[in-house]
Amino acid sequence: MAPSQDPPGLPGLILRSQGGFYLVRTPRQDLQCRGRGRFRKDATQLLVGDEVTVQPTGPDTGFITCLEPRKNFLIRPPVANISRLVLVVSSTQPAPHLLVIDKLTTIAARRGIPVALVFTKSDLADTAPLAALYRRAGYPAYQVDSLSGSGVEPLRQYLSQGITAFCGNSGAGKSSLLNAIFPQLALATGEISRKLGRGRHTTRHVELFPTGQGGYIADTPGFSAVDLLQFERMPAAQLADCFPDFAPYTADCRFTGCSHQVEKGCAVLAAVEAGEVAQSRHQNYRAIYQELLSVKDWELNKP
Repeated sequence: MAPSQDPPGLPGLILRSQGGFYLVRTPRQDLQCRGRGRFRKDATQLLVGDEVTVQPTGPDTGFITCLEPRKNFLIRPPVANISRLVLVVSSTQPAPHLLVIDKLTTIAARRGIPVALVFTKSDLADTAPLAALYRRAGYPAYQVDSLSGSGVEPLRQYLSQGITAFCGNSGAGKSSLLNAIFPQLALATGEISRKLGRGRHTTRHVELFPTGQGGYIADTPGFSAVDLLQFERMPAAQLADCFPDFAPYTADCRFTGCSHQVEKGCAVLAAVEAGEVAQSRHQNYRAIYQELLSVKDWELNKP
C-alpha cells in the first residue's frame, strides 16, 4: 500500500508573528499557524512578510511547511520581502537628524531595499531644502502635511503595491501620516501604537496591514538613534557602495581602494568641493566609516 500523503498545501503570506504563532493569509482565508519542527531544528526564523506554504489542520489553523526564498529582510523591524523602506522625517519637533537618516539608508542599501523619504509637518517648517537634498542623492522624497492632506495622493499611489515598512523618530508623525494616506487603517494604527509601545523603543511584534489596494504596511516603533553595528555589520571599504550619490564618481578616483576620506585625486571629494555631492552626506559618510573601522574582523562574521 502506498504511503499516505498530505493534501496539497496553500501558498500564504505571514501577516503577524507572535509567541510562536503566525497569522498567515492564504487565497482561502487567514490561518493561525505554527511552524514545522524543521524550522526550529535548522534555527530558521520565520518573519512577517515571508512567503510560505501552509498545511491546514482545521477550520482556521494550520502548519507552515515550506519557506520560499526571500528577496531581502531587515533585523529591525523583523520583516522580509520589503518592497520599500519609508523614512518618516519631521521638519521640526523633533528636528531632523541627518546622520540617523544616512545610517538607515546605508542599512537599506546593504540589504537591497529601496528607500523613500517622507518629510512631515510641512505646515510648521519648510521641508523643501531637505527634500531637494535627498532627491539629489537619488532617493524619492515626498513633502506631506497630514492635517491638510497636501502631498498625500502621490504618496498613496507610490505605496499602493508591495510591502512597505515605515520607520522614523518618535513624534515624526507616522500614525498621522498613515491615517492620512489610508483612512481605513485609523483603528489599526492606534492598535499598532499600543501594541508596539511607541515612545518606549520596544517592539513586541510586527504586523502587516492591508492597504486595500493590494499592498501592505508595517508600522514600527520610533527611535532616536541607530547603532549600525547592531543592525548591519559590514567592512568600511564597502560603505561607499551604499551611497548612490557617490556612484558617478568613484570609478574616477586616482587610487584603487580609495576611501573617499582625504586622498589626493579622490573624485568624490572633488564632487563635494564642486557642490555635486552634498557636504552633509559626505560628513555623515565619514562618521559612519569611522564607526565601521572600529569593528573587529570577528564581529563582522558574528551571526
